[in-house]
Order: sequence, then C-alpha cells, then structure tokens
Amino acid sequence: MMAVLFLSKLLTANMQTQNHHQCPLCHSASPIYIGDFFSCQACGGIFRGEHSYLTLSAEKERYEAHNNDINDERYQQFVAPITQAVFNKYSVNHQGLDFGAGTGPVISHLLQQQKYQIKQYDPFFHNYPELLLDTYDYVICCEVIEHFQHPDQEFGLLKKLLKPKGSLFCMTHLYEPDVDFENWYYKNDPTHVFIYQKQTLYWIKEQFEFTSLQIDNRFIQFTA
Repeated sequence: MMAVLFLSKLLTANMQTQNHHQCPLCHSASPIYIGDFFSCQACGGIFRGEHSYLTLSAEKERYEAHNNDINDERYQQFVAPITQAVFNKYSVNHQGLDFGAGTGPVISHLLQQQKYQIKQYDPFFHNYPELLLDTYDYVICCEVIEHFQHPDQEFGLLKKLLKPKGSLFCMTHLYEPDVDFENWYYKNDPTHVFIYQKQTLYWIKEQFEFTSLQIDNRFIQFTA
C-alpha cells in the first residue's frame, strides 16, 4: 500500500513538473499557456519553455538576418520615441549605453550624429563586458528585453548600470488581454522568449526599486 501511495505521489509530481514551469522573472510556478509558452499569474509574464530556446549559433544567425539598416528612414522613425526622449532629457555631456545594440545600432547612430556620447554593448556583436562595470545617465534597450532568457538577472544588471535618477528606455510590444495570442505575430519570432504585459512592468518597477514607470504604447521608461 505504501509503495502504491509513493508511486501516486511521484506521478503527480511529474505531471506538475511537465505542466508547470518556473517563471524566469519572478520564479513562480506557471502553467502551460499556448504551445511552448507558459503564463505566470504572479508577474504577468508569458515565456517560452527552455526546451524551445534556439542554440546560441542559431540565435545569432537569426539576428544577423534582421535588416537593420541605420540609414533606413522607416527604421529611424520606428525608434523615434527613444531618440526623442533622450534629446528631451539629456545633453551631449551625459553618458549613455545602447544595451543589446545588435547589428544595426540605429539609435546610437542618430545620437552620435548629434554629438551624444553613447557606447554599444551586445553579447553577440559588441561584446565589451568592461562596459558593464561602469554606470550611465541613460541606458537604451530597443526591442531587446523580449530576448531576455533570464530577465531577473538582466533587469538587476540594468538597474545597476544606471546612475541615481538615470533612465532606462525600452521598446517592446506589450501583450494585451484582447489580443489573440495564438495568432499574434510577435510571439512567432523564436528569439522572443519573454513577453511582457503592463502588469509585468509594474512588477519590475517595484521589485527592482525604480522610482517611476512610464508606458506609452511600445515606449517604456523606468527611472532609477
């Protein structure tokens, strides 16, 4: 009888492991949502299971396939919410970091044209880890945070990179409850491993002790 009870508990535990995944942001047990995605009820994050992650080489190839031409006017217009926010709040005397700059760091290009001081960091294309030992007046993450496999660690790092009252400028497509997730284009990119809702951003604000949060469509601003 004891053996039967033990086996029953073991099978139940295995089912819970298969049907739930630990949220990489808040570490709560999260049930399967749709396909390879799990949905966290605590922070609102929607994330891929690790089994569906690309290899590092495949991930890099995916980024290299992006057509990020720094001279593309449509691309420049797309990132305008961030560049305008920097122009409005900071001067050429402030220090910035383009975190996850990618193959076509258009924001850095536009700021540098106006004599702004901004450096680029990217683990694949601008791998200068010494830059992560400094602090900055503002940090830019444009279409980057959805690629975070360990958002708990990444947001902890981003907060440390900011000087007091510094700004973290992000862009990502937030999920809204009225969106048909199963047919939503944004989740189809295999490198998009963590999807945010407004609830998730407010959880991040509180957990990492940002003083304020502004959300305007894709544009997100955290203040240290």
